[in-house]
Parts: sequence; structure tokens; C-alpha cells
Amino acid sequence: MKLIRAEFKNFRLLRDLYLEFATDSTKKLTVIRAENETGKTTILNGLQWALYGDNGLPGKGRDYRLHPIDWDLSDGVRVPIFAQVDFEIPSFRQSKTRGLITIERQYRIIRSAYETLDDLGQSRTSSSVKLLELTDRGSEPIEPPQAQIHDELPPELREIFFTDGDRALSFIEAESRAKRERVKEAIRSLLGLGVIEDARKHVKKTASEVNKEAQRIGISEKLTQITTRLEQVEKESEDLEKKIEDSKAQAAKFDELLTDIQKEIDMALVKGDREELKTEIEQIKRQLKHIENEQIDAGREHSNFFRSSLLSLNLLAPILKKSLEKLDELRAQGKIPNTTIPVLEERLKATICICGESLDPHSVDGGHRRKHIQCLIDKSREADPLQSSITDLYYGSSFLNLDNDDWIAEYDKIEERRARLDSLHNEQGKKLKVLEIQLDSIPDTDIQGLRSTQRHYKNQRDRFNRDRIRDETLLEELPKEHGSLILQRDNLLREEKKGAFIQARLEVARDVEGVLKDSYDRMTNEELAKVSELMNTIFLEMIGADPDQGAIIRKAEISKDFDILVYGPNDRPLDPDRDLNGASRRALTLAFILALTKVSEAEAPNVIDTPLGMMSGYVKRSVLKTAIRQSSQLVLFLTRSEIADCEEILDAEAGRVITLTNPAHYPRMLVNDPQVKERKVLRCDCNHRQECELCQRQMDVESTIELTS
Repeated sequence: MKLIRAEFKNFRLLRDLYLEFATDSTKKLTVIRAENETGKTTILNGLQWALYGDNGLPGKGRDYRLHPIDWDLSDGVRVPIFAQVDFEIPSFRQSKTRGLITIERQYRIIRSAYETLDDLGQSRTSSSVKLLELTDRGSEPIEPPQAQIHDELPPELREIFFTDGDRALSFIEAESRAKRERVKEAIRSLLGLGVIEDARKHVKKTASEVNKEAQRIGISEKLTQITTRLEQVEKESEDLEKKIEDSKAQAAKFDELLTDIQKEIDMALVKGDREELKTEIEQIKRQLKHIENEQIDAGREHSNFFRSSLLSLNLLAPILKKSLEKLDELRAQGKIPNTTIPVLEERLKATICICGESLDPHSVDGGHRRKHIQCLIDKSREADPLQSSITDLYYGSSFLNLDNDDWIAEYDKIEERRARLDSLHNEQGKKLKVLEIQLDSIPDTDIQGLRSTQRHYKNQRDRFNRDRIRDETLLEELPKEHGSLILQRDNLLREEKKGAFIQARLEVARDVEGVLKDSYDRMTNEELAKVSELMNTIFLEMIGADPDQGAIIRKAEISKDFDILVYGPNDRPLDPDRDLNGASRRALTLAFILALTKVSEAEAPNVIDTPLGMMSGYVKRSVLKTAIRQSSQLVLFLTRSEIADCEEILDAEAGRVITLTNPAHYPRMLVNDPQVKERKVLRCDCNHRQECELCQRQMDVESTIELTS
């Protein structure tokens, strides 16, 4: 099968888009150049919706809007949605003269639906689908339409042929059992093993019917008991197998929902987590309040400093120094400290003066001398208050250090603290403004609600996995009993002529079932080995890992348990989730997809969204060249950064290049105004080396300036 063209109307951003795909066997690569938010994933989903209906949409279409988000209700409340895909399928006819003749038959699938917008929200009608064969005579309807599509592109292989670069990693980046089931289901579907499984089920059902006949012939009561119990065991086994398959399907569904909701969370978090921003804003407000309190304390400390003795003393130092010099002079003169009165009073208590004369109050001379001394004491007392103050001042100033500059350091410390607090307040204020602007720009996405839903999905997935493990444990016990009952039943049938015919039919059923089982096991083992070997070859080629040159990654393989394994030096196992970088994980996934498509010999397109993300240099170029060579038709959605350094490869290999533009990117990313007010994808025919007025981007202009400067 090859894609020829596709057309979309009112499918989300694809209001009116027409695409053609390269169908040449030599230039089989189609490149759709588009930046983020320019409809790449929408086109991938639109192609799948056209071919598979709602099952091809994320979450099987549950709560998935199809109409353009900015639909103008004046154009009507019922939005017509349309997707059309033209493709060709080879058919073969044997000619006696010309041998095997290949005829390319062209088909067109058309799918349409309506979404109604009203006050209650939106609702969508069931889609209608038509499949037409395009001939020279016109078009002829094909019924039923889905049968032809599913024969060529089985629904189980939707993610093999239509690959989201991120979702494809689920083959190697999920919980181990989920990975194993995805790989097993992909291999089983693409290699046609489902046909053998259906045949085995039919044979088992036939054997069960024959067993019921043995129960009815009534040879013996024991045979009846055995066949009845055998029927019960087979019924229990069948029920458990159904439960296990249902648990697997439900777990896979919730695993897919987890992938989708993680993408929603990641997309929301690109612009910021509203709740996280609110928490951060509250934290900054608390910090600002704390800083403001410290600023008040610092201001109070500054004010107290101007009232401190340290500052006052140093400001008055020039005057105080003169005063201290005068006090020193008075002391040198003996005027301070004042000791006259105590000395004279001491002499009056004695009878001899310090000069040796008598101070006897009973003698005339002594009385006269005592009177003179008392007069001196009285005069000294009259001058004592002033002299006392001067004395106190002299001794009180002895501790003063007028040459100390400590006040400068103390002032600098206070000033530095206030400046630091002002700077912190200004810085936190700017952060607060930035966060508030960022909060206003975030869409009102309930990330906490999404995370709550994510936890619910995880709990549901884990519950179904637990149910599956329980049922698998119960199922493991039944084959022993089943084998023992068959042996007993067959022995009883051999003993009676009536049972011989039934016994023969049972043996035939067992033989046929054995042949089918051997065929299934052989195909699985042989084809699995082929896929594993080719995957390893493609993977090592993509990442440039030569085992003979001592590369870290030595080998990749698919085990018999359908696990994708990677080995390093000395065959040491590497965990693809943790031990491989992003580029190697994508390369491994693409290698598995391409190997599986190649081994199955399916002529089907590989449509891949952003396959070269997280890649650069040699690995990016090698992955691109290998994918082109291994695919029968390759459609790649590439950003400009993915195309960078791969232009020469696209020159040689691309049969068609289309550029898509989102006018909503003007003026931030687009140079010119597209003059389109609606949100829609616009197409131009610029290739990977060109730009026009419609698609020219700001980075293109910057690059041109750099090259010419």
C-alpha cells in the first residue's frame, strides 16, 4: 500500500489542507517541514481517523475535539469535518505469456462527521465512511469499506505504520510486561500469526464438541464424570484466557491513556505549572514580608546609632580635646584635685601645725593661728562646688578615647545591611512581577486535576495487571488436570467399541492442533529471529556502533519472551530506559519498526512524526539514510532543527517536500503577516532549502544576517 494524497477540512488546525506524497520507488521520501504547533501531529491523527475511525484517535476519540477551536458560530453550530485519503494497493495476476503481472489499483477512502456546538458543549455524530476504487471509468464503491483497509493495514499495527516519535518509545520505555505485550502484538499481527491462532481455537472447539459426544454415549458413569469435569476445565481455561486477554487490553488502554495524559501535563508544564507558580509567588511574598521586617529593624538600628554615645563622642572630639588639655593644665597646677580642706581640718585636730608652730587653743598664739586656719577652711568651702565639678570632670574623662574611629566601621556595617536588604527586596520584587506575568499567560489548565487523573489511570492499570497475574496463576494449574483427564477419558474410550470412533476423531483434532502449534512456534521463533537480527543490523548502523571497534553498545535483540534487549561490552545487559541516551532510544525504536515491516514483506508506508528529535551529527544523518533505505514509502514530519545538517540527504532522496506554517506565529516567529485571522495550517511548496513571504521565519532572517555580516 502507498499513500498518494490526502485532504482535510475542519479537522482541528487543518481547516483546508491538501497534501501529496512521493510514490516514486527511487525517490520514495516525503518531507513535511513544520515547526512545533504547526499541525504535524494533527495530520498524523487525521490520516489515522480517515483509515480507522475513532479508534485511530488519541484515547479512541474520547473527549477529543475535531473541529477548529476558534470556529465562528456565525458560520453555523454544526461543523462539517472531512478527511480523504487516496492510496494504491498492488494486485497480482498470473499470465501464461508474461508471468506474474502487477497491477496498481487506486482507492479513495472518505470519512466525515459533524460536531455540534451549543451551550451544553459539543457532541459528535458517528462518522460515515466510504471506500471507492478509482478506475478509468470513474469510481466504484467497495463494501464493506473497512475490510479492505484492515487487510492492508491491520488496526493492531496502526502505531507501526503511523508513528509518533514520542509514543513509539513505548516499545522500550514502558513497564516491562507492557513493553513485551506491545512487541508481541506487533510481531503477531504483522506476521499473520492471528490466522493460526484462530485455527487452533477452532480445532479446540471441535475437540470440545467431540468430548460432549463422548459424554452423551453413556459408556460408563466414570466416563461421564470425567468428560463432564473435562468440559468444566476447558470452560474454566477459556474463561481465564478471556479474562487475561481482557486484563491485558484494559491495562494497555490505561497505559496508553497514561502516555496521553503525561503529554498533556508536559505540554502544560512547558508554559508553567499554575499551582506551582502560585506556591512560588506565595513563597516570594513571604520572603518579601520577612525582608521588609528586617528593613524596619535596620532603620531602627540606624536611628539609634545617631543617638549613640559613640557617635556623639567622636563628633565632639575636637572640642573635648581642648577641654581635656585645660584640665590637665589645672591638675599640673595642683588646683585639682581639691585636697586643701581635708589637710587643714586634719591640722585643727592636732596641736601642731604643719609648719611646727603650736595650735593649742588655750594659748594666745595657738588660738590666733587656729582662727586663721578656720578662715582658710571657710574660704576653700566657698570655692569647693566649682572645683569639685572640675575634679569630677577630670577623673570622669579619663576613660575617653578621642582617637578611636570605631564609629565609622559600625556605621558602614549598618549602611551595608540596609543596602543589602534594599537589593534583596528589589530582586524579589522583580521575580514576583515576572511570576505574576507568567501566571497570567498560562492557560487555565488544571494540572493538579490532570495529575489526579494520572494517578487514577495508574491505579486502574495496576489493578488490571494484578488481575491478569492472578488469572495466569490459576490457568497454570489447569493443564496438568486437563492432561490427566484426557488420559483417563481416552483409556475408557479404547475399552469400548462405541468409543472407538470418538477416540479417532479426538486424535485427529489433537494431531491437527499439534501441527498448528508447531507451525505457530516455528513461525514465531524463525520470524522473530529474523526481525531480531535485522533490528540489530539497522540499529547498529544507525548509531554507528561497530562492535569490532570497541563500541559501548554491542548488540540489540528481541528475546523469545518478546523483550527488546541491549548489550554492552562483555555482553553486559543495558537497560534501554536508563542506559541509552535519547537519540539511541529513538534509533532502537525506529530500527524495530523498520525491521518488522521489512521481514513481514508488507508494502506499507511508514509515517513518522519528529523521528530525529534529540539527535544530532552522525547519528541523525545515519538514522535518516537508513530509514529511507529500509522503508518502501517514508513520510517524515521534520522541524527545521531536525533538517539541519541533513539538507544534502534530502536533496538526493526527497521526492516531495512541503512546508506548513501556522499564521498564529506572527509576529514573534514569522517575518511577514500572513493576513489570516483564523487558526489554521497554511501550505506552501517551499522545500527544505527555501522560504517565501508566507513561511519565512525570524530565525531565517537572523541566519542570513549572520552569514552576510
